Amino acid sequence: MTRSATETDLGRTRRARRIGRVLTETHPDAHCELDHTSPLELAVATILSAQCTDKKVNEVTPKLFARYPTAADYAAANRAELEELIRPTGFYRNKTSSLIQLGQALVDRYDGRVPGRLVDLVTLPGIGRKTANVILGNAFDVPGITVDTHFQRLVHRWQLTTETDPVKIEHAIGAMFPKRDWTMLSHRIIFHGRRVCHARKPACGACTLTKLCPSYGTGPTEPAAAAKLLKGPRARDLAAAAGVDPELVPVQAVRAEAP
Repeated sequence: MTRSATETDLGRTRRARRIGRVLTETHPDAHCELDHTSPLELAVATILSAQCTDKKVNEVTPKLFARYPTAADYAAANRAELEELIRPTGFYRNKTSSLIQLGQALVDRYDGRVPGRLVDLVTLPGIGRKTANVILGNAFDVPGITVDTHFQRLVHRWQLTTETDPVKIEHAIGAMFPKRDWTMLSHRIIFHGRRVCHARKPACGACTLTKLCPSYGTGPTEPAAAAKLLKGPRARDLAAAAGVDPELVPVQAVRAEAP
């Protein structure tokens, strides 16, 4: 019998909040990993991040942002030139269409500014609910839950919800936490998914959530094997936080890009 079958709603909420507290300690560096200095830049970067790593997006955007500083610039962009600039992010033709149409919509309907309301954001080309919550939480300080693939995978592994629709997941998890915590909770869960709780082989034996996770054992539980799966510049700190010898983390894991 799974934990979710015997756990009360109150018990699940309490466990969820304990998970949240542990993640706060585990990932003090959690933040939006898309470089930006304005709501428009974040909107553009988030559109480019579809099927692409944040690292690759951040390599492309400095030149892009310098060339197109305003919504009007995207609206009037030369398609071939814009395609060439964003080509490394993949699906560049579709993304170019989204960026040009986004620029046009912002100019036509919002005086060239990115709106700060979910109801407005989701009407814009290239911006769905997930992207809108990223923009709200990180550009406008409006709390939002970002349900990406990492977020979905982890809340299912923790058996916090059985919902599969992203909007229903957002509401189910949001109900367990104070609204003020939503944005940072999303960052911490995504950080954990990228650095510890991987899709194919999670680092169970080097995870700070072992006592709270009903899926413990999905990945290797032996510390030496698990430590090799940690990723990112703080991989050894993550091992230490889980009570694992940091020296078990290989150098290449510390240098590895969090996916």
